[in-house]
Amino acid sequence: MRLTSLFPALSLAAELASAAYVLQDDYSPDVFFDKFTFFTDADPTHGHVDYVDRGTAQSAGLISSGSSVYMGVDHTNIASSGRQSVRLSSTQTYHHGLFIIDLSHMPTGCGTWPAFWILGPDWPNGGEIDVIENVNVATNNHMTLHTSDGCTIDSSGFTGTLLTSNCFVNAPGQANNAGCGIQSPDSNSYGAGFNSNSGGVYATEWTSDHISIWFFPRSSIPSDITAGNPDPSTWGTPAARFAGNCDIESHFTDMQIIFDITFCGDWAGNVWESSTCASLGSCTDYVSNNPEAFADAYWDINSLRVYQDSAAAKRDEIEGREKTSAKGFPRKSMRARRDAGL
Repeated sequence: MRLTSLFPALSLAAELASAAYVLQDDYSPDVFFDKFTFFTDADPTHGHVDYVDRGTAQSAGLISSGSSVYMGVDHTNIASSGRQSVRLSSTQTYHHGLFIIDLSHMPTGCGTWPAFWILGPDWPNGGEIDVIENVNVATNNHMTLHTSDGCTIDSSGFTGTLLTSNCFVNAPGQANNAGCGIQSPDSNSYGAGFNSNSGGVYATEWTSDHISIWFFPRSSIPSDITAGNPDPSTWGTPAARFAGNCDIESHFTDMQIIFDITFCGDWAGNVWESSTCASLGSCTDYVSNNPEAFADAYWDINSLRVYQDSAAAKRDEIEGREKTSAKGFPRKSMRARRDAGL
């Protein structure tokens, strides 16, 4: 091997070694709602809900922003046709990233079904990543992927409990649209326990190889997250890691960030009778006729930031820079050099 061919490779390795996650989008409270659209169609999950537009949500007090972002539901009026709520979709789409959300409070209570998730186009072909989700008065968060056929995950590499391993929404031997799910081991990761503990941080890393989710209670948030220089390699084993016999690149693409709060429907309603909420009557009757019960059904978001791996950006930049030499002759790409052992 000639030394002259080694130097560019060494230079490239040094540049990539210094790369880290860099901030792409900051959904700060002062611009938060400008970066989302408000969904107002019928709920695809058949919830007892009335999703309203931004103007209605603003005038009804369902949304506000100051030092943090508030998103809640109507907790004043009888709502026989569905309780007013909001569902937001980011105007920005993503392909890979590190999504970090700091929450002081999440929606909870009998009949509630809140979710913070990431959704691709032409569901389920573009994929779905449920970062925060559960129903009624649950205490442990569920993290789930929903995909087209051909995606299953391993049973190790995370601290949570594997619930289902086939991410395909119509997987045989699993409930309809169960996806591949992992339950958090932390009873303060969802609902009332999360809120009484002043909340915490969820971090979701989506790469071409895996999708991993960490939960950090308020007292255990890594200093690198607080400083705005997140480094997942220092965070230890995630609560959920989705990897295995699944081509992440073909199953997840062009994804939007989603927030919603619905009621009853395909999950909260279907498990109502087996929950401690069953003594309150039917789910829809309870949601309709007890507005005061939903004062606690709100998101309080301190921050939401999306980071991108600067190594990927740096790699693209360097490979483009090396397409031609100073004499105009093609040089070997980084991939070709790597394959050649350079």
